[in-house]
Amino acid sequence: MIDDACAAPPDESEAGITGPPAGLVLVSTPIGNLGDLSPRARAALEAADLVLCEDTRHTARLLTAIGVHARTAPLHEHNEDARIPAVLAQLQAGRRIALVSDAGTPLLSDPGYRLVRAALAAGVAVHGVPGPNAAVTALVLSGLPPLPFLVLGFPPPRASARRAAFQALRAAEQAGLAATMIWYEAPHRLAETLADLAAVFGDRPAAVARELTKRFEEVRRDRVPALASHYDAEPARGEITVLLGPPAPGEVTQDQHDLDRQLRTALEHQSVKDAAALVTAATGLPRKLVYARALALAAGATVEE
Repeated sequence: MIDDACAAPPDESEAGITGPPAGLVLVSTPIGNLGDLSPRARAALEAADLVLCEDTRHTARLLTAIGVHARTAPLHEHNEDARIPAVLAQLQAGRRIALVSDAGTPLLSDPGYRLVRAALAAGVAVHGVPGPNAAVTALVLSGLPPLPFLVLGFPPPRASARRAAFQALRAAEQAGLAATMIWYEAPHRLAETLADLAAVFGDRPAAVARELTKRFEEVRRDRVPALASHYDAEPARGEITVLLGPPAPGEVTQDQHDLDRQLRTALEHQSVKDAAALVTAATGLPRKLVYARALALAAGATVEE
């Protein structure tokens, strides 16, 4: 490990004062507080021949606030594929192009991944200017275990798909996953999402971070059911990040024993297929996971202690 205290101070080029070299540069922008824009990020935007952004009006306000006059163009979920050939042509001609999202670090729940993949495949240099990120900021403020963690973007908006996604993650925990999980969520769906988390994952430590770095920043730390009740009674506003702590030691082992017990009972009178279908309906766990475990039990496998 490098001792930061002994590291040499960065020189002017390392500080990025003259801006990045030609190529595509991913620039992190503030998630709420303009003071979080780094000098290197400002230099990269000022040096860019073109700034690609989700919403040109939103980015125009940022550029005006920092005194940067740069040409902008939209790059979002619906036009990214169509824009890639023209953007690559400019990059291959030696242009400097910056990519920003509306807030935070590009690509994380935002457009740009397909462009980056195409640029790398074409041999174009891709650079990054690190900076604010809502998920990481919420994580370090949450009081939940910081490592390992999973950033899962927005959960599905439809209730059935959202619960299915949560059940798949719960199944992954039963297979050994133990990590703090992080989602972004819209305010009007927050209470429903927390209720679904409580239904699938149970009574577990969690946190809801709201309006990070802004005037009304709030981080509420509690058990999942309590958070669901709170935000059902008092709807939230602003940008929301939801965090769920990992299972307690032994929790997943007990779940595995419960699953095996239900399967063994069903297998006494039914085929593997029918027993798996019955237990899947009763538990809400993914069908493939339950069927695979039913096959193992029917073949005489024992639970690992």
